[in-house]
Amino acid sequence: MTTAQDVRIGDAAAALGVETHVLRHWESVGLLAPPRSPSGHRSYNEHILDYARAILTLQRTGLSLSQIRQLGLSDHIDRRGIIGDRRAEVRARIALLEATDRFLEHLLTCSHSVISECPECSTYVAQARRSPDFPDRD
Repeated sequence: MTTAQDVRIGDAAAALGVETHVLRHWESVGLLAPPRSPSGHRSYNEHILDYARAILTLQRTGLSLSQIRQLGLSDHIDRRGIIGDRRAEVRARIALLEATDRFLEHLLTCSHSVISECPECSTYVAQARRSPDFPDRD
């Protein structure tokens, strides 16, 4: 049964800043289960909207929908593993970004006409080649 506070999918999507197909997709993969009105319309109450906000927040951390679903189904120990893995990925990305920033800062003052002639630039390039997180560009 819907209450005066329940909203339909369009209003829920607008409140969350997503498209309606996103909410339908989350439902299809088992992340959301909004109740249905007697006429079959999805009904989003504040509890369901808060759950959707949690999904959005977890997505911003870089977790996939599959990982978010696992979090919801997991016990505390398994959740710690999923979160620990993601934090390790974030720390590796931060380290890469910090190294990139140091390299760019060095380039501002590098007096070598060719990067490969500079020992500091060469060191960065060698480290970048060894890093699995460093994107190869064509």
